Amino acid sequence: MNRHVAVLVLLLAAVLEAGGDALIRVALHRQGVAARGAAFLLGAVVLFAYGYTVNAPAWDFGRLLGLYVVFFFVVAQVVSWLAFGQTPSRAILLGGSLIVSGGFLIAFLQ
Repeated sequence: MNRHVAVLVLLLAAVLEAGGDALIRVALHRQGVAARGAAFLLGAVVLFAYGYTVNAPAWDFGRLLGLYVVFFFVVAQVVSWLAFGQTPSRAILLGGSLIVSGGFLIAFLQ
């Protein structure tokens, strides 16, 4: 798998993981058995898709893990902001800058 495809697959995996987590969170606070069950089921399907997406390719996941953590952090913050109205605090942005810096070091300096 070439580098560009690997990056896109990791980005897709991060979107699926953060999205699945968000769906589970929505399900926990839903009223009504049908709506709650549907949200849990959809969350489970999305999280399964994440697990498949991240584990199916034959790649050095340890090396790419740094970049994946960057994608997951950024996507999770965007989902938190857009879906739940939680803007990142200054501490989250500062810590996130360390996550992003570290992830790029791991992914691109090996």
